Amino acid sequence: MEWILTMEPVVRLGSFLTLFAIMGLWELVAPTRRLRVAKWRRWGANLALVAVNNLAVRLLFPIAAVGAALWAEAQGVGVFHWLGLSGVTAVLLSVVLLDLAIYAQHRVSHAIPVLWRLHKVHHADIDFDVTSAIRFHPLEIILSMLYKLTLVVALGLPAVSVVLFEVLLNAAAMFNHGNVALPHAVDRVLRWFLVTPDMHRIHHSVVPRETHSNFGFNLTVWDRLFRSYVDQPESELVIGLPEIQDDRVQGLGWMLALPFRRPVTTRPAASVGSGHTAGTAAG
Repeated sequence: MEWILTMEPVVRLGSFLTLFAIMGLWELVAPTRRLRVAKWRRWGANLALVAVNNLAVRLLFPIAAVGAALWAEAQGVGVFHWLGLSGVTAVLLSVVLLDLAIYAQHRVSHAIPVLWRLHKVHHADIDFDVTSAIRFHPLEIILSMLYKLTLVVALGLPAVSVVLFEVLLNAAAMFNHGNVALPHAVDRVLRWFLVTPDMHRIHHSVVPRETHSNFGFNLTVWDRLFRSYVDQPESELVIGLPEIQDDRVQGLGWMLALPFRRPVTTRPAASVGSGHTAGTAAG
């Protein structure tokens, strides 16, 4: 199994760079919304935040989720090992359970005030594109990693399924945060199974009912099953937090400090909703 530990970073980085390039090119050729902040500034700040997050994870978690899976397998720890689950069945079940776990984590991050303060960094972005998918506060990333490691060990998930899920999660997040739109007919069919950009864009609305909906990153079944699915925005879609709608949200220092700040308000000169088009795909 050493090849998994050796190849996992290469597979994840390679898939990330490939999908990031595809989505970035798609957004450049056919953007669905006009950005309110210059792309170079947004990308610079969001990618800098990713660098901070990666450094924090590498320093605090020398053993990633795949390493935890291999340790659990060697020790015979976890539900899957106790039940004797293996092979394709174990891999498929692992991916589904991890997807449900991420849905639950996302929903809890909206429900518990201290977690919402961290998660607001993701929602504070007043634009919506592929870099929004990787815009998270380092403390949220650390808590997420602890949650993931606990799940992997407690369930005894196969290492291969952990790698596969990480690749799928990154791919799904970059796709459904893309500043792109699918043809209506394609979106209508696809969102019965997978989260589409027009579906997830509603989750980034300033309207609270819409912000606290469409929590899924990959499969849509959880939103439908747990009644958190919203098909269309109720009005013109404005992205971000209602209390701040200006370009302060794109400063790296501002993002890192946001969870610890007092409530902020939008500058008088800020313009909310100008030049935007709402998500239009039918569900």
